[in-house]
Amino acid sequence: MELPARTRQFILHWGEMASRWGINRTVAQIHALLFLSAKPLNAEELTELLSVSRSNVSTSLRELQGWGVVRVVHVMGDRRDHFECLPDVWEMFQAILDERKRRVIDPAIDVTRQALGASAAADESDAYARERLQAMVDFLQMIANWYTQMRALPPEAIRELLSSSGAGHSQAAGRRR
Repeated sequence: MELPARTRQFILHWGEMASRWGINRTVAQIHALLFLSAKPLNAEELTELLSVSRSNVSTSLRELQGWGVVRVVHVMGDRRDHFECLPDVWEMFQAILDERKRRVIDPAIDVTRQALGASAAADESDAYARERLQAMVDFLQMIANWYTQMRALPPEAIRELLSSSGAGHSQAAGRRR
């Protein structure tokens, strides 16, 4: 089975983009393929279509399920597990953002707070570092709080907020020309 050119292009790009963000390329490529697939795919199909090992596919699928962006579905007459990506782009990106916050922002807050606590016991020559650490904790906590507030909004309110800010920006840009 051969993938269409635009599908291959997107899968390769998604994998490259993800690897720059510290996400395994194959994980991202499987995610991209499932996102574009009109039907759920089983692990053997993913292995064949992406030319990767079966063990890599299994590990990647577990990670994607852990992120909450891929789920198992069953196909009538087939005993194998099939997989599909969340169909709603907004829901998918919220799941990705939730996981990035959990894996990146939350640990950064914890480590910076620990470093700040350790610097409190240090002498006054460490005052500059303590001040910078406090600024970083404040910033990261503000981002985490903002994210929590945004996640509490209904998805439609977030869509409206983002689309209205984009429309206002493009209108203002048009007036400046």
